[in-house]
Amino acid sequence: MLKRNLLMLFAVIALAILPLVIHHGGDAEFAGADGEAEAVITEIRPDYKPWASPLWEPPSGEIESLLFALQAAIGAGLVGFYFGRRTSPAKRPEVH
Repeated sequence: MLKRNLLMLFAVIALAILPLVIHHGGDAEFAGADGEAEAVITEIRPDYKPWASPLWEPPSGEIESLLFALQAAIGAGLVGFYFGRRTSPAKRPEVH
């Protein structure tokens, strides 16, 4: 059981990292909705100044996408684990 769970965890991590490795050399664009929204806002109002700034910015957009995907995968794993444990039948100890 633990071996299967670890295998699935590594598969999820590989699915998050593999696209970044494949498209690393090309001109792949990994832009998020935040950057697109800021571009539209500054086009409409050039004097716009953001009222908040991030505490830490990843060194590249690819790293930011990786962290976002990893966060989503961990969250989905936790939700799946919760519902799996909640809906599985209770295990009763065997009487010898």
